[in-house]
Amino acid sequence: MSRLIFFVDDDKVILNLLEYTFQSRQDYRVITYQTGEECLKNLHQCPRLIVLDHILTGSGESLLSGLETLKEIRKVDREVPVVILTGHNDDGLLSEFMEHGADRYLTKDDFFIDSLIETIQEMIQ
Repeated sequence: MSRLIFFVDDDKVILNLLEYTFQSRQDYRVITYQTGEECLKNLHQCPRLIVLDHILTGSGESLLSGLETLKEIRKVDREVPVVILTGHNDDGLLSEFMEHGADRYLTKDDFFIDSLIETIQEMIQ
């Protein structure tokens, strides 16, 4: 049975990379979202893990940030593991996300895909 993973990022290139990387792996089913709101509307699908960008931006709309999305996820589901992806290596951000229920925090560096693969395998095995 495939394990459902939600990827939430406003960068379509990152989403395509993540979808390609994980869709081709056995036992994973991937759904991508560009906004926190889309993710929240689909929590009823019971993902096994959510990978959430810390910055979510949109055009003209009042969209939820990564932290706001995390807070809303935790109101609905306290158990689903949430991994935060960020382009910033900031200890203040790390502690804020961890306080609000993030399980892991990964920086988008040159090797983040490898780190993410390892993290996901570890968290949903």
